[in-house]
Amino acid sequence: MSTCASRRTSRRDPLRCSRGDYVGYEGPLWRFVDTFVPKLYAADVPTLDACNSWYSGAYLMETVPCAIYILMRHAHDAEEAIVRAVNDTRDNDTIAAIVGAAVGALHGLEALHERWRTGLLGRIGATDDGHVFEVIDEAVSRWCA
Repeated sequence: MSTCASRRTSRRDPLRCSRGDYVGYEGPLWRFVDTFVPKLYAADVPTLDACNSWYSGAYLMETVPCAIYILMRHAHDAEEAIVRAVNDTRDNDTIAAIVGAAVGALHGLEALHERWRTGLLGRIGATDDGHVFEVIDEAVSRWCA
């Protein structure tokens, strides 16, 4: 399997891209994002095309640029941001989780339509319905009150 991460032999080695339009890039993730994401954003490249350009798989050099690009384009609309993360990326569960967490932090629960929230069990384990909601309430009262 050819991946951005697979060629690293230590944490000090630069990341290398071997999929998508940026094959041959070598360097830190921050520089990749800083160099390429704003260019595609300025050119108003559709989310699907931008994410395909760096492949949008389950590797750091692909996941992070996708999440950032989606948030740049759609953070104002939580539903659209999550839909783009799910529909326009390959590693859509991870990228949608990142994007969902970000738009949730930005806009709160009210930004998600009731149809998305209805029926959520709030499980952390197989049999603890509602426990995640208790954990969230405890965290909010501890750190946000």
